[in-house]
Amino acid sequence: MEEFSIENPHAVPRIEKVVVSMGIGRATETRKRLEDGLRDLALVTGQKPVMTRAKKSISNFNLRQGQPIGCKATLRRLRMYEFLDRLINVAMPRIRDFRGVPDNFDAAGNYNVGVSDISIFPEINLDDLEFQQGLNVAVTIANSDPEKSRLMLRLMGMPFRREG
Repeated sequence: MEEFSIENPHAVPRIEKVVVSMGIGRATETRKRLEDGLRDLALVTGQKPVMTRAKKSISNFNLRQGQPIGCKATLRRLRMYEFLDRLINVAMPRIRDFRGVPDNFDAAGNYNVGVSDISIFPEINLDDLEFQQGLNVAVTIANSDPEKSRLMLRLMGMPFRREG
């Protein structure tokens, strides 16, 4: 509030939700890939994910409309903050040669970051992991713009890359 001289406490930026999604490209080949992805995402987020389906048919990818191709979990309230805490303080330091995350903010101040390997989370048993899988984390922030969101996430401990 002090940094941007915001007088109304309701106008302060706040995190509304965190959507953790996983596109499973090989889900069209075998059902086991999709089931493993659903299991892993449930372990990481702490809640049961929803299966996502193709919106359109794309012949080059052998994809038909309505075919399952991924999963996502929408986190709110306490689970959302617990996931962000684990992501920032536990999972990201386990990434090899980690130099920080890029600041991918959209015009509304929402933040997106991709994680290339799900095995950085301690909940994942490496013996059960048959294939390398990544995920995307989308943080929806209300009452914000990119500058306010960057400051709020930096104060929460998000390790952004040093520019320059």
